[in-house]
Amino acid sequence: MAIGDIIVGVDIGTTKVATVVGEVNNFGQIEIISNTSYKCSGFKKGKIINEDEITLSLAKTIKDAEEETNLKINSAYVTIPGKQVTIVQNSITKEVKDKYSGISVRDVQNAIIQVKDIEIPEGKTLIDIVPDKITLENGTVVADPVGNLSGSFTMDAQVILAERDFVRQLTSIFKKAGLEIDGIVPITLAERNLILDKNEMHDNIMLLDIGAGNTDIGVFEGNTFIYTNSIPVGGDNITNDIAVVLNITEEEADKIVADLQDEYKDKLALNIGVKQIFEKEKIDTVEETVAISKLKTENIDVKVAQIEEEAKKAEEAKKAEESSNKTTTTNNKVVVAVRPISGGKITSRFGERSSVRSSAHTGLDLAAPTGTTIKAAASGKVIFAGYKGSYGYMIKIECDNGYEMWYAHCSKLYVSAGVRVSAGDKIAAVGSTGNSTGSHLHFEIRKNGKALNPQNYL
Repeated sequence: MAIGDIIVGVDIGTTKVATVVGEVNNFGQIEIISNTSYKCSGFKKGKIINEDEITLSLAKTIKDAEEETNLKINSAYVTIPGKQVTIVQNSITKEVKDKYSGISVRDVQNAIIQVKDIEIPEGKTLIDIVPDKITLENGTVVADPVGNLSGSFTMDAQVILAERDFVRQLTSIFKKAGLEIDGIVPITLAERNLILDKNEMHDNIMLLDIGAGNTDIGVFEGNTFIYTNSIPVGGDNITNDIAVVLNITEEEADKIVADLQDEYKDKLALNIGVKQIFEKEKIDTVEETVAISKLKTENIDVKVAQIEEEAKKAEEAKKAEESSNKTTTTNNKVVVAVRPISGGKITSRFGERSSVRSSAHTGLDLAAPTGTTIKAAASGKVIFAGYKGSYGYMIKIECDNGYEMWYAHCSKLYVSAGVRVSAGDKIAAVGSTGNSTGSHLHFEIRKNGKALNPQNYL
């Protein structure tokens, strides 16, 4: 960025469209010179439901911004909710063209082109590449490799994909408003540099952006962007619930929320997002929680009872399935010869139910860092290797022992359909593709089409 450069950003939310104009100052910082917004209800629960209404609101904010800055705006960056985004972790090793002259800008540019060369699933499109770590051949990690004397370097990066239909809608809206799109950026990725200070940039962080009708989630493991999603719950839902429970108007409920924001503003950044530091294998609860005490109504008690009853039924179903599986299995060693990943904490067991799936869990989830090697648990033939809906990138192996084994949510696949593998062979890498809430291996064992409990065999 050069001094005087103008950067425009657009955010399409549940209740309004906002446009921010920034100018690069003498210190290389971006100063906000205009901030405009206009009400809009064409975007609900992370989806565009009325292109024309959003177009009109966008055009209005752009016009106001142009009047404030006396500038002509022809293009802008726009945010995209996590619900519409898929993150694929990729890593490549690049040979340097002339190792005696050091790594050149062209070497880095070629590496970025190479790292984005992945199989893009149907219905998705590439929107960004985020390099987060570069390692020289001697193992040294550097922020900027240019000029370093090294025969090769390894680039780890996130390949950011988005739903093609959503991108098409955004493009149509901008075109009708007379604008070009400079870039499409996941909301929490855009906010990271604004919210975190330098000491937190290398921590493990979860960002929550609580909007009017949507909450965006972003998880960062150091510099690595490992997860993003959206849930259709926001501030309006909280305000409405307070109004119903206390039997007051929404205006009065809004005042309660505003008072709580003032009281806790030094502890929780509610207007920007909530920061939460987590460990690799567990997420700690936030020490300070905003709550309204003693609101034990019948509605809340009924909801708690429903949740407890569902959990009880799920546990009974799991025990029944485990009992059934034990009566139909042979010697465990015949089924699984090698554990598919080393270690791995169980985060979801066979038969469990949760809000992220519509039916009982058909496998076993083993949490592990992205890139962890996945091994074939038994010898057999690969019958599928590719992207499959909610499973993300996955591998299916028809084992010699008559069972099928599925390995899902992978970040990389090292084998293809038709290839024979032996127990212990490296077949994939752990990831978080498809319908996933974090980096893990989803491992399934099937017999005659029926899902069995993997814990009976491991």
